[in-house]
Amino acid sequence: MSADSTTALKPTGTATAAAWRRLLPVLVLLLAAILVLYRETAMAIVQIWWRSETFTHGFLVPPIVLWLIWRQRADLARLAPAPSAWGLVPMAAAGVLWLLGDLAAVNAATQLALATLLVSAVPCVLGWQVARAMTFPLGFLFFGVPLGEFLMPQLMEWTANFTVLALRASGIPVYREGLNFVIPSGSWSVVEACSGVRYLIASLTVGTLFAYLNYRSPKRRWIFVGVSLLVPVIANWLRAYLIVMLGHLSGNKLAAGVDHLIYGWLFFGVVILVMFMIGARWAEPDLPASSAGAAVRPSAALAGGTAWTVLLLAALFAAAPHAAEWALGEADSKAAVRLVPPQTLAGGWQLRAEPAADWQPAFQNPSAQTNVTYTRDGQAVGVYVGYYRNQTHERKLVSSDNALVKQKDSAWTLTNGSQRSVAPPAQGQPSLRAAELRARTAIMSTATGEGLTVWQVYWLDGRLTASDQMAKIYSALNRLLGRGDESAVVIFYANQEQPGGAEPALRAFTSGNLAAIDTWLRQTKAAL
Repeated sequence: MSADSTTALKPTGTATAAAWRRLLPVLVLLLAAILVLYRETAMAIVQIWWRSETFTHGFLVPPIVLWLIWRQRADLARLAPAPSAWGLVPMAAAGVLWLLGDLAAVNAATQLALATLLVSAVPCVLGWQVARAMTFPLGFLFFGVPLGEFLMPQLMEWTANFTVLALRASGIPVYREGLNFVIPSGSWSVVEACSGVRYLIASLTVGTLFAYLNYRSPKRRWIFVGVSLLVPVIANWLRAYLIVMLGHLSGNKLAAGVDHLIYGWLFFGVVILVMFMIGARWAEPDLPASSAGAAVRPSAALAGGTAWTVLLLAALFAAAPHAAEWALGEADSKAAVRLVPPQTLAGGWQLRAEPAADWQPAFQNPSAQTNVTYTRDGQAVGVYVGYYRNQTHERKLVSSDNALVKQKDSAWTLTNGSQRSVAPPAQGQPSLRAAELRARTAIMSTATGEGLTVWQVYWLDGRLTASDQMAKIYSALNRLLGRGDESAVVIFYANQEQPGGAEPALRAFTSGNLAAIDTWLRQTKAAL
């Protein structure tokens, strides 16, 4: 082969520029089509950015992504874009993820799927060589997905542990009950704002961008990202301890109310500034622009319609989950739910009108709910059922908004800050989730007071599980099989001060009546 023929295989600047002119409008149209098709998911993301201080940074993510791509424009211009049918593979996977997430009402899944669909549009239309050159900007788009609040309970527990240990090491006596603790100068609680998840997400987002812009070595980048994860966690522990100490030493005149949050953000800002100043000492200069890496030759079929064929196929792939969701939704029942508790249950348990305690789980917007008590031989067990039908992202069985007790509940609190697993009450039955509740008035006075032992299980159209994750999976499978989304949370609770104690009463009740509860809920579903 002659030198001239070899040169002819290389795309000229004119051919490359022409390919970009043909394909960029196609990419814009595909991105617009995805945003229109998934507008409800996109609006849900924007609403979270707007109302949640934890994710307000999301408004900056799209402009940063565009800026990162723009600063690469000279390098990208050397690459010849060419549509790739292989880009439809991640798009199809994202569509399946969105459908499953929508059927199970999992916001995180649908929002991740939308981000993946947008990113997948790039290799579909421009090809994998261009997409690889844009790896970081495209990956940074995922920082706009509001994820991370699932870390809040663990972060709150760690913050409480450190604060109590540090206070005791400082010579201050502490009485702790779950996430609440009392010191001689007053009482404190570790609430959502004290978890540090806001600092963690903000630090990770900014730290990752800093590492990309200031380092060329992958090792240095990953080390700094790791530091960006570790520093805000430790800084939040110190922040919580210092705020309590400041309040204690000032007689609760400082670091209370709004001051509490202001001091926290000031402390965090100083810590992050110092982290960036130290990180900047090892910054590496930008590499000179290079045309390394052979550009692919633009397909001769582009002008003949290959790009528009890919656009059509990608649009069909993006629309398919919506068609499937609509078809499955047509099978859902629109009838109202009527919960009528049985008057008697196995073992001689009798329905009683008044509740076992002045407490009700904080499950939001069920289709129907009931909170009753069953008694036998001086024992009393409360039964709460929250039944869900035709769930949406705003009203669903498993949600971070649903809890046994809200953080700001003025009457009750979780005494151990978390929940545990309980062995199956009887052979062939599932494990249950257990928690201990106690009246806040008793905690604040450090006195013995009313306490409840609570057992929880989910019912998914005949399946019982205590796992949030399995409940989501069963819900999605039921929808896919055309069985609807009939589900319920079933919560049993007993006063710890009753004769014989709470756990024996709960075990005696559930061992003989989980099957009866299942039958009752099946009958509720059947009464359409």
